[in-house]
Amino acid sequence: MRSLELFSGAGGLALGMEQAGFSTVALIERNTHACSTLRLNRPQWQVLETDVREIDFSALGPVEVVAGGPPCQPFSMGGKANGYNDQRDMFPQAVRAVRELRPQAFVFENVRGLLRPCFRNYVEFVRLQLTYPDYPVSANVDWETNLRRLERHHTSARTVSEPVYEVSIHLANAADYGVPQHRHRVFFVGFRRNLNARWFFPAATHSKEALLRDQWETGVYWRAHRIPAPTDGVPRKIPAGAELFGSVERWRTVRDALKGLGEPSLARVKESHWPQAGAKSYPGHTGSPLDEPAKALKAGDHGVPGGENMLRYPDGSVRYFSVRESARIQTFPDDWKLAGSWSESMRQLGNAVPVRLAQVVASSIFSALNTQPSIVRV
Repeated sequence: MRSLELFSGAGGLALGMEQAGFSTVALIERNTHACSTLRLNRPQWQVLETDVREIDFSALGPVEVVAGGPPCQPFSMGGKANGYNDQRDMFPQAVRAVRELRPQAFVFENVRGLLRPCFRNYVEFVRLQLTYPDYPVSANVDWETNLRRLERHHTSARTVSEPVYEVSIHLANAADYGVPQHRHRVFFVGFRRNLNARWFFPAATHSKEALLRDQWETGVYWRAHRIPAPTDGVPRKIPAGAELFGSVERWRTVRDALKGLGEPSLARVKESHWPQAGAKSYPGHTGSPLDEPAKALKAGDHGVPGGENMLRYPDGSVRYFSVRESARIQTFPDDWKLAGSWSESMRQLGNAVPVRLAQVVASSIFSALNTQPSIVRV
């Protein structure tokens, strides 16, 4: 099955789609360094280095799935959270891609800040546009007026021939799917209504309770790393009901992610595993503990913010993650190379979708489409 990807960045979502079985016809990305990363790792991919607003999507079809991560800065605290008043809001282009390509399904991801109460109406506006991609949105009135028109259309009698998508919105913590990082992402997933697709968002496969059990009840975690359990006197309480999670794996930690990698060294520049000076701990920016999933890696406005991209050792000392360590935390394979300087590489990683989370979601979509009989495109 063929897919087209918008706003590809460093390739986290594209890799997950590839691992799920999709064949990418093209990836659209405007950042030069990110495009270099994509070409460096997948020379066979068609990477279109351009502004998505300049693309004629119909010329790239047909495809079964459209995927992408519209820039999240309009809805993140780091990006000032201006939402629909931010010129970087690219959801209108995602809607246009669906309208012009008529895919069987689509998946768009974004930051959880999108689900803040102040954006509730705009999220509904996006959802209804994706549900009725052919419905004319007027440029002569504000989006709220367009939303009211779409809501009236949604509750009125529908035209049988109108392409309509079933759209659902889901919030997921990457740690619940085997990513060694607390990274919350919102997914917009839609299937053409005439497919009657049987799809649901994948159930969590990993849990905090299972991690606590393996650390403080069975000790399996410490034995796996061949180190003694901490004896700092801090009581650890296993949550009630933890025994119910026997079939769910434990959260993966920073220590799990970095296992076998060794400390960064100037001799390991070719592996993207060199030390970066200047890490400092301060209130609210204290780094990621070794024995928990990492805090969400951040891209930052200029380079890398302090505490979000640091490792905190048990003695309280901190250092920046290397590029290779950050890539592991984002579940990129070790042979995936990042183009650009340390700060540019970290920016790409801070904006990326964790590969494993992308693969889990993409696999569920692939499976739902693969069970459908051949249908006539509309």
